[in-house]
Amino acid sequence: MRVLLASYGSRGDVEPIAALAVQLLGQGVEVKACVPPDREFVELLDRYAIPSVPFPKSWRSWADQPSTAEEKVFSVDDYVGQHVAVTYPTLVEAAQDCDVMVASGMLHFVASSVAERVGIPLRFVLFSPSLLKPQPWQPLAVAAINAHRASINLPPISNAMEFLFTARPWLAADPLLSPLSDRQEMQLDRTGAWVSTDDRPLPRDLLAFLDAGAPPIYVGFGSMRMASDSARMAIEAIRELGHRIVLARGWSDLATIDAEKDCFSVGEVNQQALFPRMAAVVHHGGAGTTIAGAMAGIPQVVVPQAADQPYWASRVSALRIGAVHDGPVLTSSSLSLALLEALNPKVQKAASAMAQRIHRDGAAVAAKRLLDVVAQPLVTAKAGKHDPHSVS
Repeated sequence: MRVLLASYGSRGDVEPIAALAVQLLGQGVEVKACVPPDREFVELLDRYAIPSVPFPKSWRSWADQPSTAEEKVFSVDDYVGQHVAVTYPTLVEAAQDCDVMVASGMLHFVASSVAERVGIPLRFVLFSPSLLKPQPWQPLAVAAINAHRASINLPPISNAMEFLFTARPWLAADPLLSPLSDRQEMQLDRTGAWVSTDDRPLPRDLLAFLDAGAPPIYVGFGSMRMASDSARMAIEAIRELGHRIVLARGWSDLATIDAEKDCFSVGEVNQQALFPRMAAVVHHGGAGTTIAGAMAGIPQVVVPQAADQPYWASRVSALRIGAVHDGPVLTSSSLSLALLEALNPKVQKAASAMAQRIHRDGAAVAAKRLLDVVAQPLVTAKAGKHDPHSVS
C-alpha cells in the first residue's frame, strides 16, 4: 500500500501530516509526503525519516510578500492560478504510483482534480470546523478552477464547497477543544487531533534559563507577520507583571529589546517539552499551538490574526483555559489585561484539568481509518472506476 500525504501551508498544516505519516510507517505502510521546501519542514520530515517530495515554492515566500497599501492586489483568479501552478504539477506526479491521498492546507484548489486525474481516493483534512464556513471568495474561485480542469481534460465543477473539501472531509481536532455544532452544514469524520511525540531535548542554554528562576511566559506567533513593536509590547507587559519571558522569534523575527537576563530568545523549539515549564503562553491561536498549550495544562492568551485563529481564541475563552486579547495588535496595556485574566488561579486550574482530558490518539485513529478506506471494494482506482469523492 502506498499513501501520499500532502500539505501546502504553515507549520500547523505540515506537523499533523507528519504525525499521520509516523503512524502509517509504524504499520509498514509505504508513505511519501508532499510539503513546502521550507527548512523547518524538511527538518521535521527528516526527524521522523519520512520520505518527501517538495513543492517548488516555499510557504515562507508567500508570507514574506509585502502587505503595504502599495502592493499589487491579486484577483481571486490570480490567487487560485498561482497556487495551482505551484502545487498541481508536483502533486499529480507524486500521486501516480499511490493508492490513496490525504491532503490539507491550500491544496484544496488542486487535490480533487489530482485524485480524479490519477484515479485514487482522496481524504481532505481540516484542523478546524470553522474552515467549512462558506466564504465570499469560494464561488469566485470556480472560474479559475474550471479553467485549470479544462486544461487537463476534466469536466467543470458545480459545487465549490464539495470540490474544495470533498463531500465528507476529515476533521483532525480534539472533540473537547472543538465540539461540532448542531448546525454544521457538511458531514465530517472526526479523528481527533494529529499529534506526534516530540522527544527532542531543549537546548542547554534554554534549560539553564528555565532552571534559574520561576516559570516564564512564552510569547510566539509562528508564521504570522506581526507589527514591528510586538516584541517590545509583550516584553514590557510581562515585565510589569513580574514575570520572565521566553520569546520565540518566529517568521516575524521578533527580537529582545535589551540585554536584560529576564528574557530568552528561541527559534524553532520543542513545544511539548517547553510549554509545561511556562506560567502561560501568548500566541496567535493556530490549531497546533492551541492544542500544545492545552496538552501542557497551562493558561493561554490568544492574539488571533487570521483564518481559524479567532475560532480557537473563542474556544480557549469558552473553556476558560485562557483569555482572548482585545484585537490583533499588541499594546503593553492590552496584553497586561489579558494576562491578568489568564493567570487567575481558576483559569490555571481549568487549564490543568483540561490537559488530563485531551485525546492524544487522533493520528492513530486516522491511520486505521485510512487503511480501512483502501481496503474497501470501492477502490478500483487503477481501473479508472473510482470516484475520489465517494469514499466515506
